[in-house]
Amino acid sequence: MKSRKPAKVRHRKTTKPRRDNPAKAARNGRPSVSSKDTEVARLTRERDEALEQQTATSEVLRIISSSPSNLDPVFETILANASRICEANFGILNLYEDGAFPVVATHNAPPAYAELRRRQPRVHPASYHPLGRVAATKQVLHIADVRTEEPYRKRDPAYVVFSELAGGRTLLVVPMLKENDLLGTISIFRQEVRPFTDKQIALVQNFAAQAVIAIENARLLNELRQRTDDLTETLEQQTATSEVLQVISSSPGDLEPVFATMLENAVRICDAKFGNVYRWDGEIGHLVAAHNTPPAFAEYRRRSPHFRPDPNVGIGRMFATKTMFHVADAAAEPAYREQREEAYVAAVELGGVRTYLAVPMLKEGELVGGFTLGRQEVRPFTDKQIALVQNFAAQAVIAIENARLLNELRQRTTDLTEAFEQQRATSDLLQVISSSPGNLRPVFQAMLENAVTICGANFGNMNLYENDAFRTVAMHNAPEAYAKVRMDRSFHPPPEAALAQLAVTKEVTQIADLRALEGYVNRVPFFVAAVELGGIRTLLAVPMLKDGHLIGAIVIYRQEVRPFNQKQIELVKNFANQVVIAIENSRLLNELRDRTNELERSYALVQQQAKQLEAQARELEQRVADQVGEIERMGRLRRFLPPQVADLIVASGTEKQLESHRREITALFCDLRGFTGFSEASAPEDVMALLHDYHAAIGELIIKYSGTLERYAGDGVMVVFNDPVPVDNPALRAVQMALETREAMGDLIEK
Repeated sequence: MKSRKPAKVRHRKTTKPRRDNPAKAARNGRPSVSSKDTEVARLTRERDEALEQQTATSEVLRIISSSPSNLDPVFETILANASRICEANFGILNLYEDGAFPVVATHNAPPAYAELRRRQPRVHPASYHPLGRVAATKQVLHIADVRTEEPYRKRDPAYVVFSELAGGRTLLVVPMLKENDLLGTISIFRQEVRPFTDKQIALVQNFAAQAVIAIENARLLNELRQRTDDLTETLEQQTATSEVLQVISSSPGDLEPVFATMLENAVRICDAKFGNVYRWDGEIGHLVAAHNTPPAFAEYRRRSPHFRPDPNVGIGRMFATKTMFHVADAAAEPAYREQREEAYVAAVELGGVRTYLAVPMLKEGELVGGFTLGRQEVRPFTDKQIALVQNFAAQAVIAIENARLLNELRQRTTDLTEAFEQQRATSDLLQVISSSPGNLRPVFQAMLENAVTICGANFGNMNLYENDAFRTVAMHNAPEAYAKVRMDRSFHPPPEAALAQLAVTKEVTQIADLRALEGYVNRVPFFVAAVELGGIRTLLAVPMLKDGHLIGAIVIYRQEVRPFNQKQIELVKNFANQVVIAIENSRLLNELRDRTNELERSYALVQQQAKQLEAQARELEQRVADQVGEIERMGRLRRFLPPQVADLIVASGTEKQLESHRREITALFCDLRGFTGFSEASAPEDVMALLHDYHAAIGELIIKYSGTLERYAGDGVMVVFNDPVPVDNPALRAVQMALETREAMGDLIEK
């Protein structure tokens, strides 16, 4: 076994701490303690910066979400965070509108500079101004020292103010861009020369992007809200229109609920205090509807619902011009302050009216009324509200026209119904007349029944007027007790009675209430029987007249106080005329029957006379035929022979004179010397005028000397004497005619 040597004991040296050599440590690949600390500090700083940026971003997003349509707190938060994180002294946020940069937010700006921006919030930069350069380039602008810029060295006011009033040295301007469109800028400033780092620039760019998002969100939200408001207004208007149409359909002929509904909706939707609707008849305005009018002003309007307005003031101007009238402040109008026009003063002092709107209701350019709305504060109505009231006015016009047409239709229907009933009644009456032409009682009964039914009476009587007394010949639906004392009995009514007045005046008589007559009050039996047996209150008596003479009367009764209208009176007058016609027809029919019997008796005599007349007629016919033949023969003779020859033949009854025979005659030949030359040298009109005068003169001489014109041609004439009409001494007659002809021709030629 080997022996072991005792070991040597080594004492460890006490070591001193050594300082690492960073360079040597780096060379040996080991990090030094100081580098570790630097790295940790950097990472910590980056972490803190990132956390601060995230916190700032979160804060901005929180502000955006809490006030999406209010950009002021968003801009202020963005600007405060950007200034703080980027270690800037102050900041400004501008929007870009129409070439100008209005200041919308500042942070920590020096008081003097802040006051300047407050007084001059809109910046109109020159092209070399930082904002002008950003507007042109839409790029980030970073100026390390403003005082090194040429505009400052040239003492440009904008640069001097910024640098010396605000103390600005280093400047960073970041554009807010949306799809390359400039919306505004974020500017942060340092009051020392210390440029911003790239991270800080990127941070401000991030804030600018957030601002653009906030602006776009606010725009979209405002558009959405506006669209929602528009849709709400449209829905409200449509609901109001639907409500109006429903009222129109439920009461088409009654305009009062229509106007009330329209006015209520107009006042509510247009946020007015109260309103009125007026109708216009061309001269006077009529208040037809009111809503929420102050009591004092309502009482004023109630005292004068129909008025003639001043055409220069208020609603009168709307009536006069037919145009919308909008007053922003009625209390400032001259009509109130200076002229003290009554209606204007009442509107302002009783109604508290300040802002006032009057919209006309027009139908084809003609004024039919108007809407008025009032506010008790100075707040003009918007264009949309005015358009809404104009729409209500148009609906009111439609409602008025519909009501007019409906009332006309109803009236027309009523008229047609009444006309049909009258025609049916007339047809029934004519049928009764035709079925019993000689019996008047069924005619009276049918006529009375129709008059009572159509006129809404309870019963009726028909009376004939005979020997100054009335006799009841027909009754319809009369109370039995009253019928017993009146039917088929003659009576003389007392002077106060309707029939007595009718007998005197021959006019329609109506008594509204029989109980009110003095005769009933004094218990005259005639009136007592009428009221207490017949229950009569209102009565109508219509005379039956023929050529102005009273022949009877139709009387219809109501057992209540309800006078008959004019149409009913006219209807009964028509029935009375028909009764007169029936009576006259009956009389004529009876006369016709008597006449018929008389004619039948005369018929035999007439037949006998007819035979005699027939024989005489045949004889006369023959004579007429002979005379006609003779006239025709004479006409032919006159057509082809001289008149005296024709008369001779007719007088002799034979044409023997026209046969060949021997007789001594004298012939006269005559013509005009030089006629041929004259006719060739003269106008045809002159030639014919000469021949006309020539033939007229010859004709008179032929007749004078009883000659017969044998023939003529132009100016040549041949006249025969002693044939066919014999004359004494024909030769002498011929010579005498020749001499007188020559003398007459001489006078003619001289002309």
